[in-house]
Amino acid sequence: MVSMSQDFFPVCGEEILNVRDLSVNRSGSQILRDISLSITCGEFVGIVGPNGGGKSTLVLTILGILKPKTGSVTIYDQIPLTKGIIGKVGWVPQTASELPTNVQITVREFIQLGTISTRSIFGISRREREAVDKIIGVVGLEDCANTRITKLSGGQRQRAAIGKALASEADLILMDEPMVGVDRDSRNSIMRLLDDLCHEQNKTIVMISHDLASIKQTVHRMIYLEETIRYDGPTSEFPELSSLAKLRGIESTHDSIEQSVWDEVEQESGIIIMVPGKGGDD
Repeated sequence: MVSMSQDFFPVCGEEILNVRDLSVNRSGSQILRDISLSITCGEFVGIVGPNGGGKSTLVLTILGILKPKTGSVTIYDQIPLTKGIIGKVGWVPQTASELPTNVQITVREFIQLGTISTRSIFGISRREREAVDKIIGVVGLEDCANTRITKLSGGQRQRAAIGKALASEADLILMDEPMVGVDRDSRNSIMRLLDDLCHEQNKTIVMISHDLASIKQTVHRMIYLEETIRYDGPTSEFPELSSLAKLRGIESTHDSIEQSVWDEVEQESGIIIMVPGKGGDD
């Protein structure tokens, strides 16, 4: 577990993010409509929905990269990109694995970049080095810590990008499909770390994913987004497959659910769900 001074922890229950009456257009089309939500410190929130439903648009608007047509976004009561919240927001983009091929730095050096916003003029501290070493192990890159980023596979680069975000002392970490290309063991390890960060250090994590089965196992709260918010509540109460299909006007084609064998399939909605298999091993 990454250890940081309690002085850096946000106050549990404090509102971190507020989105109010948000509507966003892109290329002349409305992507988001009447979005309102509040996220407090320590929450682990999963955002799911169909391709084109506005998930990435919402996160890019929260970051201040996109401007809303109407409504507002505040982080610690400040608008995005203002000086007061620099270093408080971490970001893992969907294309994190597509790092420039001319970046001549090692995995360790790349992950250490996450500490820049809090680093003193004397460079990286011993505590920060220890935290970076711990993160390198958690994301499964200890065997290539001194390898240049350019030599890594796409999945390994994705893990390095996640590590860089975790190395920062950001209170709010936004992730857009961070597990793309990451193997199952590393994915499980990363998800456990994220859950620990929320519970033990009051970090707030918002993760976009179309892997519904994976995200439901860890996040505390689910948001189903398709232009507007269709569900926002506890993960334990998230609609089952048949109810989720009805939300989109899709007929469920699965009459029974066997708990023993599951296969991953991608529905036309772009959401990966778990449906009954016919038997046999993976």
